[in-house]
Amino acid sequence: MKKFGNYFLTVIIMIFAICLVCFSNTNILSVQSSLDLFLNAIFPSLFPFLIVCELLTHTFVFSFLTTKFGKFMKPVFNVSNVGAYPFVMGLFSGYPVGARIVSSLREKNQISKIDGELLLIFTNNAGPLFILGSIGIGMYNSKQIGFFIYFVHIFSSIMTGILFGHILKKKFRNSASNNVSYIDFSSFGEIVSNSIKKSFYTLSTVCGFVIIFSLVISMIKVSGILSFINNVWIESALLGLIELTNGANLISGIASLNIFLKLLITVFILGTGGISVLLQVWSVISDSDLSILPYIFGKITNGFISVLVLYITYPLIF
Repeated sequence: MKKFGNYFLTVIIMIFAICLVCFSNTNILSVQSSLDLFLNAIFPSLFPFLIVCELLTHTFVFSFLTTKFGKFMKPVFNVSNVGAYPFVMGLFSGYPVGARIVSSLREKNQISKIDGELLLIFTNNAGPLFILGSIGIGMYNSKQIGFFIYFVHIFSSIMTGILFGHILKKKFRNSASNNVSYIDFSSFGEIVSNSIKKSFYTLSTVCGFVIIFSLVISMIKVSGILSFINNVWIESALLGLIELTNGANLISGIASLNIFLKLLITVFILGTGGISVLLQVWSVISDSDLSILPYIFGKITNGFISVLVLYITYPLIF
């Protein structure tokens, strides 16, 4: 099985290398566009947030959140009170900040392995700035739609967390240590330095994935490999499952689809996160002992729950 996997990946990489040469003109434009997106949108919004999130784990804010909100984590999600921190921060951040926080907590042994795998499922979400700004206003020219999509996205994530919290864990268990090293003047420089290094490493990985998947999307479009589908919304949905930003943008521009169907597809790909986000998360947790499998199953389930929530709530709002 390992030998087959090695051969398969070798073939994929070789095809990718050949496509880099064959579509060099469009590939250059794609890389320039993706770098522009990263430097002007992703980096400015995520870099400060990653540093702040890491620093806050060494302050009283961490204890405050785990104390005030932690009492809800055990009965609702079946995880320890420390899970309140990535949960709250995950509501206001974006991919892959939630995963970075969970991985950091696990590396410090502040959460157990099974708690970490559960938290990954419902704390790593699309950020409000992306949903409200890029999708709501940028793609649909509607702040109301942006808020509605964000509500569906977060509510579905919470429902998924509750569901998996009581499926993967038959009873509450917490074997991790809750020891926290608080920041002070003697340790300030070292903690800030480590936070910056971790944030740069995470974002350099994100940048790489943004470029790679922009190239993949560009190659697929230019090659016409999906032309056999002969259905623009299925093609756009498939591209969205590869890279959600491009997919969501393509779906919003399909004139033949009504707004209800557009939103159904959009919340599904937002709920799953797509292959690009999956690989980003996989990379972020690579230094920990967390498994990616619960995250994969959780996000697929989250996509379908998102569709169900939108189907039920859409007639009540619009």
